[in-house]
Amino acid sequence: MSVDNKVWITAEAYLAKNLSTDELGLLEIKIGEDKNFASEFHDACSLLRSLNNAGSQQKFKNNLATINQKIKEESAVKPRKIALSMQYLRTAGVAAVVAILASVGSMWVMEHNSHNNTSKYSELRKEIRSDLENIKQSQSRIIKDLNNKANKPQIENKYSGTGFALSNDGYLVTNYHVTKGADSLYIQTRDGNYYKAYTVSFDATADIAILKIQAKNFKFSKNAQIPYSFANTKSGLGTQVYTLGYPQNDAVYSEGYISSRNGYLGDSLQYRLELPADPGQSGAPVLDASGNIVAIVTAKESKSVGTTFAVSTKAMLKLLRGIPESVNIRLPKSSKLTNLSRNQQIEKIQDFTCVVKVYGN
Repeated sequence: MSVDNKVWITAEAYLAKNLSTDELGLLEIKIGEDKNFASEFHDACSLLRSLNNAGSQQKFKNNLATINQKIKEESAVKPRKIALSMQYLRTAGVAAVVAILASVGSMWVMEHNSHNNTSKYSELRKEIRSDLENIKQSQSRIIKDLNNKANKPQIENKYSGTGFALSNDGYLVTNYHVTKGADSLYIQTRDGNYYKAYTVSFDATADIAILKIQAKNFKFSKNAQIPYSFANTKSGLGTQVYTLGYPQNDAVYSEGYISSRNGYLGDSLQYRLELPADPGQSGAPVLDASGNIVAIVTAKESKSVGTTFAVSTKAMLKLLRGIPESVNIRLPKSSKLTNLSRNQQIEKIQDFTCVVKVYGN
């Protein structure tokens, strides 16, 4: 089958794993060359997955409704005692298992060994897996899933990372390894809303990807402009820095300092930081005390508790210079955070920092 056939036929064959190696190669080429096709193809994949999952989700909702009705009927007869039959207990058990499977997971680890160098380099995107520690959140998670916003995808994301705004009108940056291999990308803003995004450009070597939110008239903030600026030169050894990312549902703050002006295995595009970071913080901004973004969190050294690697904004600015002029990204010219306290800085930054959620096989 040729990838030039209708998008829906191609998407169905792709999800069913019926494409040959040659057909997959043609498909990847077409996705890379034709942005309209790529967008339609990703939309088709997302909708087909949603349709496949719709039946099981409806059955689960019906089970919850049945339990609720049975409890009401039992309560009306015996108000002082509610005895659940084994059928109800089994259904409740299924609900608990579903909640566990929906909980957050662990990091996706990539290890690099170079001759006698035994340090390990671990990417900080977060992969979803079962985690028993999150069983306490199962009830609220079920309620949230059943009442979620209409534009949230109906399937669980494969990975998540952090991104932050380049301009108020929907351009943002994250790590390339967060977006690599994605069928579709969504961002979740501070207010909990979901928006579909697409890749504008990337540099795999520097591990940077530029994204754009598809929604028309999107604004990260309707009441403010981006408060930070971007450093165009590398900062000095010992510079105090901090970051804000999403290793969990809420933003997490970490602080530290630049311990080396070169990163993993002496990479001059990166910094080495003494700053804690967890899975989900890939793509998080690294700022100095004046509110200038100096780097983007990209990985950590797995043998160390607090050693993190971050790609410098100098590499990001180089990527932006290579984008066609038709892509009009207006970077902020100065920082509005310079004379603010750290708490005030963080409050302003949160509106422009988001979760990047990746969907795919």
